[in-house]
Amino acid sequence: MPSPLRIAVFECDGPFGELMKRYSYGGKEYGICGMLFKRLLDAGASKLEVESGLYKRPNIVISSYDVVNKQEYPEVEKIDAVFVSGSRYDSFAPGDNNWILNLVTFIKTLLQTQSRVKVIGVCFGHQVIGRAYGVMPIRNPLGWEISVTPITLTERGKRVFGRDSLKLHQMHRDIIPHYPLSDSVSVEPLGSSTHCAVQFIYIQNRVLSLQGHPEYDCGLATQILDRRRGVAIDEAMYREGMDRVGDAHDGGVVGVGFLRFLMED
Repeated sequence: MPSPLRIAVFECDGPFGELMKRYSYGGKEYGICGMLFKRLLDAGASKLEVESGLYKRPNIVISSYDVVNKQEYPEVEKIDAVFVSGSRYDSFAPGDNNWILNLVTFIKTLLQTQSRVKVIGVCFGHQVIGRAYGVMPIRNPLGWEISVTPITLTERGKRVFGRDSLKLHQMHRDIIPHYPLSDSVSVEPLGSSTHCAVQFIYIQNRVLSLQGHPEYDCGLATQILDRRRGVAIDEAMYREGMDRVGDAHDGGVVGVGFLRFLMED
C-alpha cells in the first residue's frame, strides 16, 4: 500500500448542487463528496482497528476536483486512487460543455492505459464507470430505488464484504443494464437487488463501484427525499422511502470494503 494513500475525489455534484461549498472535517476543508468519502474511510479504518488489529491507520490524503464547472483533473502519476461521486445529473447524457463525456473519457483512458491507480464510484460514479467500459446507463424501467434497500450478495460478494447480505441507502432511477462484456475485462458480480441487477462492478485490485450510497446517513437521505418529494418522486413513494430511511444500514461495512480494496497490493 502506498503511503500516503493519495485519493482524487471527483466532485460530480453536491446533493443539492452545492458543488463549490466547502465542508470542514478533521480540521481540513473538502467538497461535500470528499468530506463524506473521507468520513466513510475513517470509520472503516476505526472498524478495522477493532476487528482485525490494524493498529497503523493508513495515511489517507484526499484532494477534490470540480469536474463539472472547472473540468479539472489530477495528474495521474500523483494519485493512487480515484473516487467518482454521485450526482443529480443523467450519466447517459453528455452534460453541459460535455463534462460527463470528458469524465467518461478520463476514466476510460485511466483504465486502459495503466493498472496502478484504482477506481471507486458510487451511484452516478458507478454508472460512469460502466459507461467507460462500454455499457450505456439507462432509465430503470422499474422506476426509482430509494432509501435503505436489501442487497443479495453472491459468494464473491460475501467474501469481499464479510457479510451474507447488505442493506444500503439508494437514491437512483438510472442503472447499468448489464455487466461489461469485453473479454479483456474480468468483472465479478457481487450482488443485486430487486430493482437493480448490477449493484456492483468489481475487478480485483482495479475497480470497486456500487449503485448504492454507503456514505449516506439517515439525516442526509431524509433531506434528499424531502427535496424530491412531489418533484421527482410521488407522495406514495416518498412515504414508503421515509418508512425505511432510518433503518440500520451497512454503509460502514462497505467503508471497510473500500479500505481493504485500496490497501491491497
